[in-house]
Amino acid sequence: MATEGNVMELGLIGLGRMGGNMRERLRRAGHTVVGYDRNPDVSDVGSLKELVERLSAPRAVWVMVPVGDPTRATVQELADLLDEGDVVVDGGNSRFTDDQKHADILAAQGVGYVDCGVSGGIWGLEVGYGLMAGGSKQDVERLMPIFDTLRPEGPREEGFVHAGGVGAGHYAKMVHNGIEYGLMQAYGEGYELLAASGIVDDIHGTLKAWSRGTVVRSWLLDLLVRALEQDPSLAEIEGYVEDSGEGRWTVEEAIRNSVPAPVITAALFARFESRQDDSPAMKAVAALRNQFGGHAVKAAGPTSGAGDTRS
Repeated sequence: MATEGNVMELGLIGLGRMGGNMRERLRRAGHTVVGYDRNPDVSDVGSLKELVERLSAPRAVWVMVPVGDPTRATVQELADLLDEGDVVVDGGNSRFTDDQKHADILAAQGVGYVDCGVSGGIWGLEVGYGLMAGGSKQDVERLMPIFDTLRPEGPREEGFVHAGGVGAGHYAKMVHNGIEYGLMQAYGEGYELLAASGIVDDIHGTLKAWSRGTVVRSWLLDLLVRALEQDPSLAEIEGYVEDSGEGRWTVEEAIRNSVPAPVITAALFARFESRQDDSPAMKAVAALRNQFGGHAVKAAGPTSGAGDTRS
């Protein structure tokens, strides 16, 4: 992990929508980033072994691969390749309960571990990413040149937090995403009510008017306005919305801690319902997920949207 001033080396595994943009943002700031991806067209090296060999000790390696078995397998392979004093960051959406398991695998080789919740989607390249880190103070501090480059410009505390020990970063991101579920559902339901009213003629204009000076203004609202500019009736999107896991985990944690979370729970159940029927509200939620994260949407079929008589 060679460093010079506020510039350092980083290995980055997983160069998809977010990982690829993170590599670009870091390189623009002068960091040396060695990226690995299974897609050879975007990868800098042909294997994890080659990635590790390209980095100077002590090394820092950031993992951005799908949660579950792919992340676990990557951590295990890195444990076999890295040396004492190196550090691994899991920046994916791993469940917080997996973090201590990953930390233990690496600790057996003297390798540090930091879990980092990352928010910002496909927009992070230009505006920065919200970062929530968990791990030891020592490990987090040595990675601060990377965190400072990835987060938005401005005060550090407004885009980055060292939330606590191992697992705290992913726990904070899990709750963040649970809140996101609720906010998106509220905007989607409001959109549907406006569309069904027969009173409001300019739905797009109404939502855009809310974007300045009102108590419901937000980046999500801005993205909904943008989605309607691109597709005024959301006719090209089916109201089918996946859930990536964090909403379920948030509800499970609410139950475990006896914390009432009716809004987040209802938003999660609405996503389940969206897979059984099409609705304007879920079209709006699907459009929002596509706008901020580049998440795939299902194209509307010939019977989707207005005039759909499915029950």
